[in-house]
Amino acid sequence: MRRLGRGSGMSSKTHPSRLQGEEFLQTAFQLEQEKLYATIRCADPIVHSGDRGEVNEQHFIDVFRNYLPARYTVDKAAVLDSDGNTSDSIDLVVFDRQYTPTLLDCDKHRYVPAEAVYAVFECKPVVNKEYLEYAADKAASVRTLKRTSVPIQHAGGTYPAKQHFDIIAGLLAPDIGWKGGFGDTFQSTHKALSGEHRVDCGLAVRGYSFDVFEDGNAYSLCEGNNALVFFLFRLLNKLQSLGTVPAIDWNAYAERLSRTRKED
Repeated sequence: MRRLGRGSGMSSKTHPSRLQGEEFLQTAFQLEQEKLYATIRCADPIVHSGDRGEVNEQHFIDVFRNYLPARYTVDKAAVLDSDGNTSDSIDLVVFDRQYTPTLLDCDKHRYVPAEAVYAVFECKPVVNKEYLEYAADKAASVRTLKRTSVPIQHAGGTYPAKQHFDIIAGLLAPDIGWKGGFGDTFQSTHKALSGEHRVDCGLAVRGYSFDVFEDGNAYSLCEGNNALVFFLFRLLNKLQSLGTVPAIDWNAYAERLSRTRKED
């Protein structure tokens, strides 16, 4: 288990400029976390839970858009495969827009081809057993969709069809329901979620972050003022490791439409 504590752990011989630089980073990102938490809590007086949920979703979407590189598009969406199957509505989807267009966009509602998806997140008021299992079910509704992959032609020949990576799934909330944070009680619940229902990471903006990116049984944890940026940087590193999404087989989508037309 890796844990980032509150202290810096620096020796007295550390160069002053380095001390000042690390203090600046810690303070700056601490303020980002405090600002996000306060902004989300401002939605608490909203009476209708659905409206309050949409406001919180947008706050998390804005943060992801600010921190993720432009190659990653972030939005609320449903996911669609070439057989016409669709996922549940997902609060926050990280997907490719450079090589893969969205489909059937209508106002704020859009469908993202399954091949384009890097990660899916649910945004809830608190990280607890109920919402963790809810996020797991939402993740499974995406992961069980069919994904195609075709070779890519280039000047020197052909790149083989890329293998599909595992889609990341997570849960985002302002607060956490376990007194011990992401400790033993949480971990016993989390470890019961496996396969398509696994949840790879989570964030409580109040000051708790976890992920199992390196090993599904080894937790990387952060508690305190920099949990938000720790979570985002760990996610960035994981996304970077996935590379580019596979090339979509548009003929698979076209053939489904052709078969439907003939049956009609």
